[in-house]
Order: sequence, then structure tokens, then C-alpha cells
Amino acid sequence: MYRACLEFGNPIQDAVSRVRFAPKSNNLLIASWDSSLRLYDVSSSRLRLEAPTEAALLDCCFQNEAVALSAGHDGSINSIYSSSLIALGQTITGGWDKMILSWDTRSAKAHRCLNSLRAEVESMSIAGFSLMVAVGSSVSMYDLRNSSKSVQAKESCMDIRIKCVRPTLNSEGFVVGSVDGRVALKYFYPSKLNTEGYVFRCHPKAKSGRRYLTAVNDIAFNASYFPRYPNSVSSLSFNHEGQLLAVAASYTYHEANERP
Repeated sequence: MYRACLEFGNPIQDAVSRVRFAPKSNNLLIASWDSSLRLYDVSSSRLRLEAPTEAALLDCCFQNEAVALSAGHDGSINSIYSSSLIALGQTITGGWDKMILSWDTRSAKAHRCLNSLRAEVESMSIAGFSLMVAVGSSVSMYDLRNSSKSVQAKESCMDIRIKCVRPTLNSEGFVVGSVDGRVALKYFYPSKLNTEGYVFRCHPKAKSGRRYLTAVNDIAFNASYFPRYPNSVSSLSFNHEGQLLAVAASYTYHEANERP
């Protein structure tokens, strides 16, 4: 996989808190703790904009291709999402003040409280009309058309703090990442899909012969993926440069629905 580092004339001076691509272009929005919001054109490798602010930036998002929003460290907001696809001008924020707020970006001062929570908001995501909010080790789902109370509350199969929550591509469930390196997939309506989801651990780290835990800070889905194969994937191999992948689709004598 090809990897390239973005070049800045004025380097980012502190930790990067969030990166988000624009809805229809390769413009990349970058929020960081050095109190600057940057807009980088990845296609032309050019920094288009650098906007200094008065506070460390904890999150950012695009409302549309021309409008970007950011959330500063003022002791409250640490997560921001724009729901402009379903409600013109509406932006949702959640943070350490234990509140979920809805802002009308056409009026900078007007906002309403969607809900007061029992603990700080760790992460949020929006999929269609559904707002997913991670608090502690659980995820609550709200319908933005009637957000006075949560539609569902789901435990994440883990008894440890969640770092991020993201919807699946088909919006039938969500995935969470935890501070101890685990990832859990949960479905909103498991009875319809005949599955409850699953949990796995990732990011194994080792130093001086000792293993230690690493948090899963974010999760992103790629809409492009390999097609399904006609049979079980029995073996894989990369070439010496890591550019070619050989996939063997074969009968393995393990699955009842395999074809010889």
C-alpha cells in the first residue's frame, strides 16, 4: 500500500485530534491541539487554508463542500457532527458537559438541548436519521426526528470505556473501539439478521518482550472491497513487494456449504 506524508510549510505544532475528507472532493480538514484548523488539498498536495483559533480543536466536520465546522476545547464540546443531509443547517455536538446539543448554524446563538446524559460523551456518529452516542461502555441511539429520548441503549459487549463509535456501511449496526484495543460489532436489530455481532482485539503491541494495551482511537470503513469468492478463501500470499495478493478460493473440507 502506497503511503505519503502531507507536507506543510508551517508544520502542525501539536497533536492532531481529527481528520475528515470533504463529501465530494479530496479536500482534507485537519483539527489539532495547536489551535489551528487546516484545509489541505490532497490531490494537488497543497495547503489551501490555515485558520487560527483561540482554543485547542478537538473535532471538525464538513457541513457541505463549502462549509466546515470545528469544536474548540472550552471545557464542554469534544465531538461535533453535521446532519445537513437530513436537516438543513443542523449540527449536533456532545461533550464533557454531559449534554447533546443541536445547533442551527444559520443562527450562531440559537441551540437546544437534545438530552442530558449520566456521563461525558466519548464519541458520536450519524447515519441517516440515527444519532449514535457513546457514553462509558454503552451506546445510545437517537432518532433525530424525535430526539427527546433514546430509541435504543446497547451495551458494547465490553465493560471498559469506549473511545469511538461508527455506523456500519449498511447502517444496520455500529462498531466501537475501546481503550484496551478491542473492537465490537453490534446490530440494532439482531433478531432480523440472525446474529448478535462479535468482538475482537487488534493493535497488539510488544516492547522488551512485554505486551501492552493500545487504544482504538478511531474506525473508518472503506466502501471498496474485494468481491466475494465462489468458495472458501483457503490461502493468501503477498508478493515480495507487497503489491500483489494471491487469493486461493477452494474447497477446504470444513464448511458444509462449500462446493468441491
